[in-house]
Order: sequence, then structure tokens, then C-alpha cells
Amino acid sequence: MEERSTGGDMPRKGTWTLDPNHTVVGAVARHLVVTKVRGTFNVFAGAIHVGDSVEDSWAELEVDAASIDTGVPDRDNHLRSADFLDVEHHPKITYRSTRVEQTGPSTLRVIGDLMIRGVTRPVALDVTYEGTFPDPWGGRRAAFSASGELEREAWEMTWNVALEAGGVLVSKTIQLEIEAQAVEQEEAIERAAAEEAKPKDEAAR
Repeated sequence: MEERSTGGDMPRKGTWTLDPNHTVVGAVARHLVVTKVRGTFNVFAGAIHVGDSVEDSWAELEVDAASIDTGVPDRDNHLRSADFLDVEHHPKITYRSTRVEQTGPSTLRVIGDLMIRGVTRPVALDVTYEGTFPDPWGGRRAAFSASGELEREAWEMTWNVALEAGGVLVSKTIQLEIEAQAVEQEEAIERAAAEEAKPKDEAAR
């Protein structure tokens, strides 16, 4: 049986698409200064494009802003309103990397453009590559975890309530948390098979 691959070996070249059933795209804010409130987006699509080198690789993500889910319907409706995501006028949140840097054997720094409410600002993500592994259907998957933060007011989400004891109702800083599982696409599999089929002397050139 094929073993799970971890460590410094990154996924092989090609496109790896996010599996929405095994990927979590979430955000964390503080409420009343101290309590963490977590939300996830239930509808999204994305891919990781692995190039000849880490620097040649890039990632993309598109999120349905209205799919925000914190477990409290009234809060979710407020987040969808013009006070926050304004999903009526800006239904999509997008992220596309502009630079990828390797920071360790299995860690990366990914810088990209994040668009919320039609406003685009750069956001950096610290990414850990968890390894690749075979799935029960004959495919291959890669796992990544990523985290970062943003100041929501930079995307014109300025709504808040001042507290008598000091501070504000909702934190201005939002933590981003992504746990991703990506499926290798046919083009990468075909490329790998073609490389294996080459004569040894040709492959070594």
C-alpha cells in the first residue's frame, strides 16, 4: 500500500483542487473583548497550482459570502448585511496569491490579494504542508493548514459598539483559519506517468 508522504517534499507539479467536504474556510473574531466567535463559509471553490518551484506556484479561492455560518442565524444575517460583508452587492470573496516563499522544509509564506466588499488588500498566510496521501478511490490528496489575520476596517467593515468598560463589541482584527484537503487533477497524474515512462537516460537530461 502507498504510504503517506510528509516533510520537505511538496506535492508534484500540477493542479490540486480543494475538496469542499474535507476543507474548512473559517474566521475568528473576539466578542466583548475576550470571547472567541468562530464562523465558517460553507460554499467555496479553490485550487493550488504547483509549479516547477515553490516560487512558481500559486493558489486561488472563491467564497460565497452569504454562506457564512456561525451557528446563530441572527448573527449570520447581521454579518451578511451592509454593516459587514454586504452580500447583496458583493456576493463573492476572492483570494489569489501573488507570491509564495518557502520558510522551512514544510512551511510557506503566501502573500495574496484578498477581495471583500469589492475592496482588495494584500493578506499574508502562514501555511504548513501536512503531506500527501492516497485516497480509497485511486487518487491522491494533499493537506495544508493556513492562518493569517486582517484588520476588517481596511475592507470598510467599520460597524461596532463601544463598551462602557472599555473596548468594543467586535474585535477589529479577524483571524483566518483554513484546513485544506486538495485532490490531484488528471493533468498532474498524466504528467507523472509520462515522466516515469521516459527512458532513464532521457529523464536524466
